[in-house]
Amino acid sequence: MSTEELQVVAVEGERPRRGRWWRGLTGSLAAGLAGLAVIVLGAGVVSALLGAPGPGVWLLVGHPVAAVLALAAQRFADRRDGAVAGVAGAVVVVVVLLALWLFWWG
Repeated sequence: MSTEELQVVAVEGERPRRGRWWRGLTGSLAAGLAGLAVIVLGAGVVSALLGAPGPGVWLLVGHPVAAVLALAAQRFADRRDGAVAGVAGAVVVVVVLLALWLFWWG
């Protein structure tokens, strides 16, 4: 009885499992910031319709800008590997922390 050796071929485009939790964390932060931007814009629209005081121009412009920056950095992190992806993920974290500091805690 003869046996043949099985050869395993790597699938092209397969990503290593390393860094997966980091991409998940930064992706969640970027998506959360985008959701927050939508909520702030919605609050601005509702307050304008009701003639009530609402978020100022600083908040209405700053939240979407921060969300776009975070989502762009996350897209970059998702499409790269290694240190480049790690740095792009760190940019997401910094943008989210800056947005929270400037618009909510500052």
